[in-house]
Amino acid sequence: MRAVRVALVEDNRLFRETLALVLGLIDGVEVVGSFAGGAEALNACEQLRPDVAVIDYRMPGLDGAEATRALLAISPETRVVCLTASVSNEERELVLAAGAVSCLTKDESLERIADTILELARTEGPA
Repeated sequence: MRAVRVALVEDNRLFRETLALVLGLIDGVEVVGSFAGGAEALNACEQLRPDVAVIDYRMPGLDGAEATRALLAISPETRVVCLTASVSNEERELVLAAGAVSCLTKDESLERIADTILELARTEGPA
């Protein structure tokens, strides 16, 4: 089975690097890109076509809903997971309406986050 290709979009460098390291250690996962912001990620993901994009909600420039909408316009087969420190019900609704299949918070264990990414990459339809 081919590796699940994951792109990370997170402005917190330490969290982004930690998540990339953890995901990179999982058999069957390939982190194909790690980006500090939405605009940078969009340019790269047009070429990369990741299976899953993990996108922070609060970033400079595009927020998570805007980044999700734009990413899915150029790579509709990508499954988007919003991963943020905190999210209001309204923000959660916005990101899911934009096309994200799941919205997780950073206080969940890295194991749970990784499991969710793998599960979403291998299933069809919203989580």
